[in-house]
Amino acid sequence: MAEVTPSTLKAHLVQRLREAILSGRYKPGDRLNESLIAREFKISRIPVREALFQLQESGLVMNLERRGMFVTQLSKEEVQKINSVRIILETEALKLARARMTPELAATLTAQLNKIEGWNGTLAEAAALDLEFHRTIWAGAGNDYLVRVLDSLATVLFAHKTLEHVSHELRKWRLNHHRALLDVVLSPRELDIQEAVVMHLQMAYPEPERFSSLAVLALNPPPRLKRQRRASVEFQAPIVQSARDKRAALGK
Repeated sequence: MAEVTPSTLKAHLVQRLREAILSGRYKPGDRLNESLIAREFKISRIPVREALFQLQESGLVMNLERRGMFVTQLSKEEVQKINSVRIILETEALKLARARMTPELAATLTAQLNKIEGWNGTLAEAAALDLEFHRTIWAGAGNDYLVRVLDSLATVLFAHKTLEHVSHELRKWRLNHHRALLDVVLSPRELDIQEAVVMHLQMAYPEPERFSSLAVLALNPPPRLKRQRRASVEFQAPIVQSARDKRAALGK
C-alpha cells in the first residue's frame, strides 16, 4: 500500500520550501535534490516529492526531463517569447471582458485594484495580488480554454518575476500601473487594448513584443504603410522649409 502524506506535513513542507526559494536560499536554476531535502527535514522522500510537485503547479519549480526539479529560471529570450504570445491572448481576453462587463465584475476588479495599490507586504503577496487581478479579467472573457492557456503561460512568468529581487519601491511602482489597464477595460470608448497591454508589460519587461508581429511590422512595415510615411514626410517638408526661410528673413 502506497504511503500517504499527512496534509499538515505536506503543507508545512511546501511553506518552508517556498520561503527558502523566495528568500534566495535556493536561487533560480538551483537543483532541488529530494534526498538532501528529505535528510534536512528528517522525513521520507515521498512528501518532498509531493511538495515539489505542488510548487511546480505554482510556477516556482520546473521539472526538467531526466534532470530533476529546479528552481524556476527563464532566459531573457524565453520571457520575451512568452510575453509575445501573452500580448495576443491577453488582448483578446481584455476585449471579451470589456464586451461582457457587468457591474459585479467591475466592482470585483476595482476592489482588487485597491488592494494592489495598498500593498505594503511581501513580494509573494504582491505577485499573488497581481496574478489574481489578471485572472479575474481573463475569467470575465467567458472562454475557459483561453483562461487555461493564459494561466499556464502566466504561472511560470509570474513566478520568475517574483524571484527577481528588486526593491520594495520598484515593485510598488510596477503594481500601480494596473489602474491604466483597468481604465481601458472599463472605458465605454473603443480604446486600443493591445497598446495598453504592451505598455503594461513594458513596465516590468524589456521588449515584451520582440517576438510578436508588432516587432516585425515595426522593422518591416508593409508597402502601404511605407507610402503613408513618405507622404507624411513630403507633406511636412515645405512647412519645415518655410519656417527656416522665415527665421532667415528675420535675421535669426
